[in-house]
Parts: sequence; structure tokens; C-alpha cells
Amino acid sequence: MTTTALKEPARETSPGAAREPRRRTGRIRRLTLPYLLLLPALLLELLVHLVPMAIGIVMSFKQLTQFYIRDWGTAPWSGLDNYRVSVDFDAPVGKALLQSFGTTVGFTLLSVGLCWLVGTAAAVFMQDTFRGRGLLRALFLVPYALPVYAAVITWVFMFQHDNGLVNHVLHDQLHLTDKPSFWLIGDNSFYALLTVSVWKGWPFAFLIVTAGLQNIPRELYEAAALDGAGMWQRIRRITLPSLRPVNQVLVLVLFLWTFNDFNTPYVLFGKAAPEAADLISVHIYQSSFVTWNFGTGSAMSVLLLLFLLVVTGGYLLLTSRGRRAADA
Repeated sequence: MTTTALKEPARETSPGAAREPRRRTGRIRRLTLPYLLLLPALLLELLVHLVPMAIGIVMSFKQLTQFYIRDWGTAPWSGLDNYRVSVDFDAPVGKALLQSFGTTVGFTLLSVGLCWLVGTAAAVFMQDTFRGRGLLRALFLVPYALPVYAAVITWVFMFQHDNGLVNHVLHDQLHLTDKPSFWLIGDNSFYALLTVSVWKGWPFAFLIVTAGLQNIPRELYEAAALDGAGMWQRIRRITLPSLRPVNQVLVLVLFLWTFNDFNTPYVLFGKAAPEAADLISVHIYQSSFVTWNFGTGSAMSVLLLLFLLVVTGGYLLLTSRGRRAADA
């Protein structure tokens, strides 16, 4: 009995039992440390985005013009007047905004569709092994790697009427046009903007689709080839269905980037974009910084934000339903 009584206290203070709380503490520290390290960057990111967004929303309810630019907090409240002016499509301001919105929608659909098509075609083509594939892949990524301003300014010189490379090739060498065209003014400005947007955006689609293709087993293509499936059948039956999750994210990202793109039209055309290429981002800029009506410009920005939120939410809802239906 004495031996048993002496052993039981030793059981309570065993090294294993004392080590268990230390293990839990170490596990908690390992789990929380990454989030603690990310917290300063997350707070700064929220500060950079949320504070200007909140200020813009407040400005949209004020009669903020050049007379109150020194102290915008003293501008009188206007309620929903700025929003009423923006959505009054019978008035000049609302009519111009609606036309710019339609131009932006058409431009975005064409740009996203062409970027996805060219990027996917290039990624599928580069799947086969051949000499110079690495160099060609690097060249494909050059438009995406170049700074936006440097790339677009280069296109500005290429689109010049008298000595631009585009007119030199189309008119002087290929004789496809009767006379040199004006690419930065008039109706041709839309096609010039679309060309630059696709040239700048398709390498991103190529990069994402290339990464997605690496997850498709090569055995599927080999089995399809043995069954007599041609190239188009393999793309339709294997490649595109396997890339569906990647394409869903890719299309959404391209849509948001293109719809909000300000740098490309601003550098290409300047402060006053032609009517055919009047994207809504530049239109809001002109409404704010050219006419000095920051209240109306802020209201247009909030309406744009709401539109993109609705489109994004609807797109995610539809794609999630389609994914669940496919899994079922």
C-alpha cells in the first residue's frame, strides 16, 4: 500500500501531462502567427480602400463644386439630387452617362471575349513541345509585363495619322485603305482603344489558362486520341470542361479590370476622349475634374460601384449554381 501511495502522485506530475499544455500553446501560436503577420498589411489595405470609398459616398450627397474645393466639408447637403441628375436620361447629363455606359458595356464584352479567345488559343497551342517554346512564351508575356503608360504611349505614336506605323502598314504597304485614317479621333477611336486593350490583356488570359492546363492529365488526351477524337473534339470534350473553374474566375477578373480601366483611354486620348471611346471611367473623371462638379461625379462613381457589385454577385450566384448542377 505504501508503494502504491507513493506512485500515484508521480502519475499526476508526469512529464507527458505537463508537456500537453505547452503543445497546445505552441499549436495556437503556429496557427495565429500568420494572421498576426498579415494584420498590419490588411489594416493598411482596408484603410487605403475603405476611407476613400466612404469619403466618395459622403461627397455624392453634397453640392460639391469648385467653390467648396478648399474645404469640402462645408459644402451644403443635396440629398439624392446628384443621383437624380445622373439617372435622368432625358437631361443632357444623364443621357451622356447612359451613352458612355453603353459604350463601356460593348467595349468590355468585346475586349474580354477577344482576350479570352486569343489567350486560350495561344495556351492550347503552346502545350505541345517544340523548339523555341520557352522563348515564345516569354515574348507572349511582354505586353503584360510592360508598364501601362510606356506601352500605351507607344501605341499613340503608332496610331499617328501622318507618320504612324499602323497607317504606314495598312495604307502605304498593304493598300487596304484609300487614305490614311484618323485612329485617335472619330469612330475609329473605338477600334484603336479595343486593339490596345486586347493587346495588353490577352497575355494575362494566356498565363492563367496555361496554369490551368497543367492540371489536366495527359492520359485523357492520349485516350481520346486512341478513340479517334480529333483536335477540336479533344478541346471541346476535355480542355474546355476541365478549364471551367479557371475560366469562371478569369472572365470575372477580366470584366472588372476592363470595365474600370482608366489608364488606357486616358493615356491614349487624354482628358477629352472621343465620343466613340467615351468609357465610363473617363466620363466620371471629366464630370468631376473638368466640370468641377465633384458631387455629381461621386454619385456616378457610387452608381458604378453598385452596378459592379450586382453584376459580380449575380455572376458568382450563376456560376455556383452551375457548378453544383454539374457535380450533381
